[in-house]
Order: sequence, then structure tokens, then C-alpha cells
Amino acid sequence: MNRLPYYSSCVTWPSGDVDALTELCDSARDISRRAFLKHVDREDLRQREHLCFYSGHHKQGLTMAGDYHVQYKRGKLHGKWAYFFVWSAIEFVFWEG
Repeated sequence: MNRLPYYSSCVTWPSGDVDALTELCDSARDISRRAFLKHVDREDLRQREHLCFYSGHHKQGLTMAGDYHVQYKRGKLHGKWAYFFVWSAIEFVFWEG
């Protein structure tokens, strides 16, 4: 199974496609972290976790898996499934367009 690569965050989203991001966020459904992990590229996710200052192991500090404020979601972006997490009100989208 091919896992979805990291595409963009809302901060760096292509300006001509903001309406599609808005629609994705408005129509997305909450999912578990477990379901999220089944569909996204793990190395891309590790890089995002590092950029968000998460520890790689719970004995070294807070991990993303241990942060109950992070939300995991899925929805359709241009007719294809996209998975994303919301951290500090920023959407990080995994999608293959």
C-alpha cells in the first residue's frame, strides 16, 4: 500500500487553491491516530513531528502521539482522499494530487 506523502500546511498552501483547503477542512471527519498512521508516509510524518518540537520517544519528552490536543482528520481534496493533522490551529496535509 502506498502511503500518502506530505503535501503542504495551510501556512504554505498554494494561494490559488485556498477554497479547496477550506472545503477539505469543513467537510473532514475526525479519525484516530492509528487510522491516520495507516495512510501517511511515516518518514514525512516524523519530519513534521520534529518541526513541531515533539520528542521521538516518550521518555525524552512529549510525543505527538501523547499530545491529546492534536487532531487527526480525513477528507476529500480535489476528489482524492487526504489525511491531515491539526496542530496549533495549523493543518498539515498528506495528499497525492
